[in-house]
Amino acid sequence: MRPTEAQIAALMRRDPVLGAATKRLPSFPHFPVGILRGPYFQALARSIVYQQLATRAAGTIYGRVRRLAPGPHFPTPDQMLALSDEQLRGAGLSGNKAKALRDLATKIVTGELRLRGIGRRDDDEVIRLLTTVWGIGEWTAQMFLIFKLGRLDVMPSGDLGVQEGLRILDGLDGRPSPDTVLARAEIWRPLRSVAAWYLWRLTDG
Repeated sequence: MRPTEAQIAALMRRDPVLGAATKRLPSFPHFPVGILRGPYFQALARSIVYQQLATRAAGTIYGRVRRLAPGPHFPTPDQMLALSDEQLRGAGLSGNKAKALRDLATKIVTGELRLRGIGRRDDDEVIRLLTTVWGIGEWTAQMFLIFKLGRLDVMPSGDLGVQEGLRILDGLDGRPSPDTVLARAEIWRPLRSVAAWYLWRLTDG
């Protein structure tokens, strides 16, 4: 999804501080932006692999897991369950991440988690469903909402990049708490994902 120019302009009028900052930042792209490519299972598996890792290291491990599939694509849930613990550890996955991938694959195979049609559910329901998987928390579900489903009004207040971006934006002495981020973000509705994207860009420089 992509907000209209009028919606973006209205957001900047509501928050002139954010509006001024965006003038020196790249233009907002449409969501999803391609970070979480492939089927829903693959997108969620990628998010699990990348949790709490530097991008380069996570990318290396993700590539190794992908190459464990019998074909050219990322393993399907059934193929993931057929892999041994030794194979997953050999790819560089921690025990917790291997457990999370197995739980995700198991819930999909058994039908406990139905990803087909999840894009038609509201944000809170998507978060509720995804966080039934061991190792998937609110942050991972929020990244799925923003970067896979293209939802425009998600505020990942616990994200360190968002917190750091708000610190820079408002000239704060330290990173704000998640509650402070949420309160500050009220003015950005219904485009909080857009504001979050700009906060991330503020930390790039």
